[in-house]
Amino acid sequence: MAFFEILQTIIPQAIFFAAPLILTAVGGVFSERSGVVNIGLEGLMVMGAFVGIVFSLTFDSVLGGWTPWVAIIAAMFISSLFSIIHALASVTFRADQVVSGVAINFLALGLGLFLTEQWYGKGQTDIVERPFYSTDVFLLSDIPIIGPLFFSGLALTSYLAIILAFVGWFVLFKTPFGLRLRSVGEHPMAADTNGINVTKIRYIAVMISGAMGGLGGSVYALTIALNFSHATIVGQGFMSLAAVIFGKWHPLGALGAALFFGFAQSLSYVGSDVPLLADIPQVYLMIAPYVLTILALAGFIGRAEAPKAIGKPYIKGSR
Repeated sequence: MAFFEILQTIIPQAIFFAAPLILTAVGGVFSERSGVVNIGLEGLMVMGAFVGIVFSLTFDSVLGGWTPWVAIIAAMFISSLFSIIHALASVTFRADQVVSGVAINFLALGLGLFLTEQWYGKGQTDIVERPFYSTDVFLLSDIPIIGPLFFSGLALTSYLAIILAFVGWFVLFKTPFGLRLRSVGEHPMAADTNGINVTKIRYIAVMISGAMGGLGGSVYALTIALNFSHATIVGQGFMSLAAVIFGKWHPLGALGAALFFGFAQSLSYVGSDVPLLADIPQVYLMIAPYVLTILALAGFIGRAEAPKAIGKPYIKGSR
């Protein structure tokens, strides 16, 4: 197999698998930049996947071709509301943010499976009939070399994820709101002294994280899993959290890290088509994303400095 053919096999699949991670990781950047640790990204993805699938199955006959697009919007809205539980515990009641995030993970999965059993009478939903299909971008897919690599055989949600990563960078670093959010995560007392409502900003940041996590989960469900069960989201939220840290709490850094993890996820699907990977046992390729996640979090690639006030509840008047 020629080198270009190998790239044509790997790169589109890597971007395809990275899209849900990119979306969730960018949301995680907003939450953690405001000073709120969000271990609950996995649970937010689970909730997004559940809402996206159920909405698609329920309204497919009504909305037709618009079904998956409206479904991901519904998933964003519900997951954003769901994330308020984490904000309430972490910001208002000043509970341990890690414990709250873990509780969100358990609650989302338990609630999703309970409602699935109640509504569908089994442990998983039906397969959606109208997911996001891979497509070629008009004209751009015909560009020599670049076209087949980046504009052919990808779902439109992959491009949406990359665009939103740049939007996240712009909002965080080029707008007054982004400056306020970052100041709250670095020195909340100074921000409070300057008239910034620390509680409000952190609530908004966590809800943005919820919306993006729900979007990531619904995109994963409607492009890869195609149904909801206990195994729909299995570690993708934690990989997104690793991308936040690996990307040094920067939206574009998270984008790069998520692409790296997406590449690792794609290996188990394209490995048999790549000569260098064809003889590697499938089980090794399947665990590769999780091994790379551990290595990234262990500082194998390089250490990152977190926002100074991350994980610290703010009490007005305290230092």
